[in-house]
Amino acid sequence: MLSAAAAERNKEPILSVLRDSVNTARPLQALEISSGTGQHVTHFAQALPNIIWQPSEYDRQSLASIEAYRAHYRLRNVMPAIHLDASLPHPHWGGIQPESLDLVVNINMIHISPMACTEGLFNGAGAVLKPQGLLLTYGPYAVNGQITPQSNVDFDYSLRQRNSEWGLRDISLINSIAQRNGLFLEKMMDMPANNKCLLFRKESLV
Repeated sequence: MLSAAAAERNKEPILSVLRDSVNTARPLQALEISSGTGQHVTHFAQALPNIIWQPSEYDRQSLASIEAYRAHYRLRNVMPAIHLDASLPHPHWGGIQPESLDLVVNINMIHISPMACTEGLFNGAGAVLKPQGLLLTYGPYAVNGQITPQSNVDFDYSLRQRNSEWGLRDISLINSIAQRNGLFLEKMMDMPANNKCLLFRKESLV
């Protein structure tokens, strides 16, 4: 059971956004892309028992940690973790069917992965979400070409030094990718530690 300090800090603020954004009364199907250690999905599943959660990860060590959290908490509404590469088309997403999900959650992946993963995330979410389904992304972003405060500027620089394909993405760029996939930015919320939650809604069929 790996433990990430950032996940421990942000799991409750993100849960608060979920409570305000999803129907907690009816059964829902959710996919978390890039579940990391498993701290988020087990925290959300305990608080929102109406949601069946599908955790997923690219990193094999993280997959083992998610399974350790599942075994520890014995949550019936958390499915076994699947290996998922967000850069691949959704037919390669572990058998998840088109328009089968009410919610997709993606926390702290966009800035520490190649742009192909962000494009794949929105392309796949546009396919697997039901009409009116919700995609929640969380992390640090640039806004209209500007990164603030200085701590995020420094963070962006350190990411790009580690990997030239990483770095904070601009919300306007993300929004244009989302719109191409039938997802529209419904809400943007400031979060602790200079992060933001972006909520994208899949358009309804006319």
